[in-house]
Formats: sequence, C-alpha cells, structure tokens
Amino acid sequence: MIKKILVLALASFLAGTTVAQNREREYKITINNKDSITNALINAKLKAAFFQVYPKFAQADGYRTKRNVVLDLVTEETPTIQAKAGEIKVNSQWVKNKSQKRIQKELFTALSKNWVSYSKEKHKGYELTFISKDPDLDPMVRKKLIATYFEIYPTLVKTFNEKSTHDVLFVVDTAYKAVAEASGNRILFSAGYMKAHPTDIDVVTHETMHIVQGYGYSAGPVWLTEGIADYVRYKYGVDNVGSKWSLPAYNEKQSYTNSYRITARFFAWLEQNVKPGLIAALDKQLRAHQYTQESWTDLTGKTLDQLWADYGKEPQKVNLTYSSKE
Repeated sequence: MIKKILVLALASFLAGTTVAQNREREYKITINNKDSITNALINAKLKAAFFQVYPKFAQADGYRTKRNVVLDLVTEETPTIQAKAGEIKVNSQWVKNKSQKRIQKELFTALSKNWVSYSKEKHKGYELTFISKDPDLDPMVRKKLIATYFEIYPTLVKTFNEKSTHDVLFVVDTAYKAVAEASGNRILFSAGYMKAHPTDIDVVTHETMHIVQGYGYSAGPVWLTEGIADYVRYKYGVDNVGSKWSLPAYNEKQSYTNSYRITARFFAWLEQNVKPGLIAALDKQLRAHQYTQESWTDLTGKTLDQLWADYGKEPQKVNLTYSSKE
C-alpha cells in the first residue's frame, strides 16, 4: 500500500520542478561511467533526472540530507536503480534505452524507499504532505499531528499573514535530535521526541506559526520570534493541558530575552494590561522588516525595559487559561 502511495505521489512531487541553475550550484553529482564517450547521452539523461528529482527529495527528506551525490553505473547489484542520500546505483544495461521520464520515475521510487510513509491530504484549500522516516511512529500521533495542522494552521494564516503558503510539509525524522524546527514550508519533527512526548501535539501550533511569521533574515531578535510563537501556542493551541504545557511563573532572574514560554507569559501580560493586539502589530512589523527598539514606544508609549519593569511589579495580574481536548 505504501509503495502504491509513493508511486502515485510522483506526479505531484515533481510538479513544477525545473532544472534551475541555482539547484545545480546547490547540488553536485559525480557520475562514474567508464565508457564516457559512448555513454555521453546516458550521462546527460542521468544528470538531468538527478536535478529534476534529487533536490526535491533532499528538501523533503529531513535532517542534513547529503547534497553531494555519487552515481555509479553497475551491472549486477541492482536491476534498475538503488538510491539513498548521497549514493545512487544505476544498472548500466537497464538504463540504455530508457527515456528521461522513466529514469526520473524510477529514481524517485528508489529514493522514496528511504521513507516509511509518504502521503498528501487536502482540506478546504490547505494541503499537507506527511513523510515519516520512523517505522515506529505511533499511528495515533501521526493522526493528531495532521488533525492539528488542519485545525490550527488556517486560523493562524487568516489571523496573521494571509500570504502564507497553503502547502506545508511535515517530516518525522529519526536523525533529528532536537524537538522540531521550521524552514520554508517544511517542519521537521524529532521521532525520538514525539515518542517520548506523544501528547505534545501543539508543537504543530508553535512551528506552523514560524511558517506564518516568514520574517526572513535580520528582521528582529530571536527571542522575539520565539516568544511570539510560544504566545501563539498559548493563545491558539488546541490541547496545551493534554501536553502539560504552561507558561512559567515570573521570577526576578528572568528576562524578556529568555525566549519561548518566559517571553510568551510577558506577552500575555502585555496583551491584557497594556495594549490588546500588540503582538499582532509586532508580528506585522517584523514581517515587513520595520521593527526597531522604538516599536515598543511607538505602540505602547513605553520602552521595552520600562514595560518589563512594570510586568515585574505585578506579574500576577494576568488571567491564564489553557486549551484542552478533554
């Protein structure tokens, strides 16, 4: 069943793919073909197929997928193509009379065997591609991650950034050892973390907010970006109670630059006591690369340090409620 899904996914996986010059700079292939003169056409087909398929595979594959690849023409090791990150073997007899389209299809099929599962789902204009490299991924965890995406992501897009992509990729990666991270339209999840914390489905809320943020480089400090993402998790998360996730109580050793939940609690206090809509305004400025230290004064009439000092005087003056599926 998985193999059928992978083959059926080929058309959509390759849709819109072009042999762009920037990909040729980012990825490198070395073809080991002893008869380079008579097989020049074969080499050209293999190279073209590589640049059509492998960059997409690498971008979807997960953590630190190799960009430099060695392709060996072989005679007996494989009937068609065997492939994994950084290494491709092609049967020299099989490939002789094959079209580039057939070579591409076989290459994708071979590469996709490195994944345990590959699926696409669409709902009300939003799409999610889900790749798992973990044979032990709990089917219920997978189901909840997907459900959380379709429940929360459209709300975040409509609330904060309607220009956000409607096509997102989830990858559960056994080689990734952190919790999760977002890059472009892809979110990497640690297989180990999801196994140890199967109820933490609102990691989806935090990471999809990073996709919505889409600030690019040098838009603002990291603590602000992460603080906003955790504030959004607090406000829009679907089951923070179920994951035993909460915002920590204030203490004098904290700083607004601590990021994540500490900063998020400060933001919740600001929203309730200083200026409703402040976080959305800051998010908009960051996306437009208009954020500066003066943004706080412009929006609230006080500097960031003054606001933190006020928070430290009455940190308990905030009503915190947490989402729950129960």
